[in-house]
Amino acid sequence: MNFNALADDPEDTQHSLAQRAAAASRSTWVSVGVNIVLTIAQISAGILSKSQGLIADGIHSLSDLIADFVVLFASHHSKKDADEGHPYGHQRFENAASLALGVLLLAVGVGMLWSAVLKLQAPDSVEKVHITALWVVGVALVAKELLFRYMLTVAKRVKSSMLVANAWHARSDAASSLVVGLGIIGNLAGYPILDPIAALIVGFMVAKMGWSFGWDALHDLMDRSANDEEVEAIRRTLMDTPGVSDVHDVRTRKMGDMIVVDAHIEVDADITVEAGHDIAVEARQRVLQRHRVLNLMTHVDPWRRPDLDHDTPVAPPPA
Repeated sequence: MNFNALADDPEDTQHSLAQRAAAASRSTWVSVGVNIVLTIAQISAGILSKSQGLIADGIHSLSDLIADFVVLFASHHSKKDADEGHPYGHQRFENAASLALGVLLLAVGVGMLWSAVLKLQAPDSVEKVHITALWVVGVALVAKELLFRYMLTVAKRVKSSMLVANAWHARSDAASSLVVGLGIIGNLAGYPILDPIAALIVGFMVAKMGWSFGWDALHDLMDRSANDEEVEAIRRTLMDTPGVSDVHDVRTRKMGDMIVVDAHIEVDADITVEAGHDIAVEARQRVLQRHRVLNLMTHVDPWRRPDLDHDTPVAPPPA
């Protein structure tokens, strides 16, 4: 999932940090409730029905539960106001949380892969599972898919990459439940080896998603810029400000799900410093109102009409 897809409509009015934090908390507590039930049901049923795939799926749900608490922790801290030590606020707690989610998923995926490989090395030890496992995995699949759709809707509404990461974590659970279900069906049909193979596939899926989330979050923590479409939209807003003749050197960097912008704007060289300052203030206000921009620093450059040659020396008056 590309987090920059959150900027599909970059001119939407930005949501307040309080609104985003409230939405994150509400949707995440829903996820906590669902994952507690699924974790207990899947691991218990997996042990009783002798299904390694269902146990792996339950561990995946447990990792979701841990991830939910990481999100709640980050959401609580990211909404704090700016202070002397953090003049731009604490929004990067969200990037750090996304990185933590990625590392968690990667570790869980590698653990699943190792466990499945050990089982595949001793195929005679794989037992036939009970049909109860199939019913449990079916319920889990439906619950996870519904949870994913709910969380992704909230994440896109408030434009939160951290919530998108958590939503797709739920979708990865739904996909893993589907794979586990197929493995259980194969096991019941007389091919016991398909159950640990399903666990192996689930482990690979989880590890791959963890790598993707972690790598993406790492780039955001290293001041990755906003995507080209959003940068161009910000530039257009600056250009549309009355008094701005041109814009150049627009630079952006991610700060959580917000953006910090530096830009050079050109104004008429013949107006007063105060008038140029007023134009810069108006340009800043327009950008903050129309984009998910946390702060805009403008540098005012003088602009002269290109049809006038101001460097041509003026001839002295006749003696």
